[in-house]
Amino acid sequence: MYYKSLNKLSPSVSFEKAVVFGLAPDKGLYFPEEINPLPASFFENIETFTFTEIAYEAIKQFIGNEISENELKKILSETLNFDFPLINVEENVYSLELFHGPTMAFKDVGARFMARCLAYFNKKNPSQKNTILVATSGDTGGAVANGFLGVPNVEVIILYPSGKVSDVQERQLTTLGQNITALEVDGVFDDCQDMVKKAFLDSDLAHKNLTSANSINVARWLPQMFYFFFAYKELKKYNRPLIVSVPSGNFGNICAGIMAKKLGLPIAHFVASTNENDTVPRFMTTEIYSPKASVPTLSNAMDVGNPSNFIRIQELYQFDMDAFRNDFSSYHFSDEETINLMKKIYDQFNYITEPHGAIGYLGLKKELVNYPNHIGVFLETAHPIKFSAIVESALKLTLPIPKQIEGVLNKEKKSFKIKTYADLKEFLN
Repeated sequence: MYYKSLNKLSPSVSFEKAVVFGLAPDKGLYFPEEINPLPASFFENIETFTFTEIAYEAIKQFIGNEISENELKKILSETLNFDFPLINVEENVYSLELFHGPTMAFKDVGARFMARCLAYFNKKNPSQKNTILVATSGDTGGAVANGFLGVPNVEVIILYPSGKVSDVQERQLTTLGQNITALEVDGVFDDCQDMVKKAFLDSDLAHKNLTSANSINVARWLPQMFYFFFAYKELKKYNRPLIVSVPSGNFGNICAGIMAKKLGLPIAHFVASTNENDTVPRFMTTEIYSPKASVPTLSNAMDVGNPSNFIRIQELYQFDMDAFRNDFSSYHFSDEETINLMKKIYDQFNYITEPHGAIGYLGLKKELVNYPNHIGVFLETAHPIKFSAIVESALKLTLPIPKQIEGVLNKEKKSFKIKTYADLKEFLN
């Protein structure tokens, strides 16, 4: 499998090089040159396969022969060694809980898969050293830090916006030490992301072998397809069309879901549910892509004003708006609507959600009005404990602390403060 740059000015590269480079030299995101649908028999018999077997069938064409079958299955087995429960919240509405991994966020799957792929490639090339440079609006940092902790020949540097991530999120990326370093940026997530992209293209930093573990990296992005296959496996028995609502910030997760659909996965419709950072909902109305500076919200992991992965979604539809609208809707919601929904879903169904999942639920319910005979799934992307101050205040309760979180609460936070790209460059050099 080869990967092209969506800016179309750089040569195509192998999966390994796409992982190691992260971003193409022309600033474009890498995208598979081919997408081959899976056979109908796979979906007809999907309930007979394990999660690892499903993941292997979904991902193998994107790896090609660069990782052996046995090694790839081992990587997948280690990546997916926790549960992905589907909770029936109310009639015809399910929560797909993606927070049962080591950092209690959906990004654990992509981070663990990428870390193991990079470790495999480095084992083949012992002299190769990599620097993972990643921007986080919340959960990416912790997932990447945990996934790459102790990986030989890999240094991880995480940029996060000061004061704009939760305490638990900050502790997960600032307390591990070893090969993990956190940089606290005086700005918003988009500032962090802009610095990372600029560093990738800075010839003065070529010796650092920079790559990203954000969803712009194909090894972080593509494994997110797995969730959608897992949900379909569990709900196939009802023989009804599915709508999936995805809390969306950088749009990597929902883009992976659409990729799964292009592979043949029978999902009828996707909803990109956003907070007040409404670049894509506005695009769906105006057909003009006009990003604006991100604004802080209670659902901070979605505070993205210029979502990188939206260009991949447009590529999947070849910029055909009619086909796109047939499969895709996008709505935005305020903090007030988010809090009110969190209270309502707890009072009516005794289900605890956090701000991102609540927005996913809001978008799903809005779309189900148009499809009353469908089954709806919203992605619950992080454990409520990661936003305990918001959840406990809204619901008037005290959350028990999961074992995954206990380990970081009493550790000392350590980060380095920076303001500008010049500060980042000086730190890297």
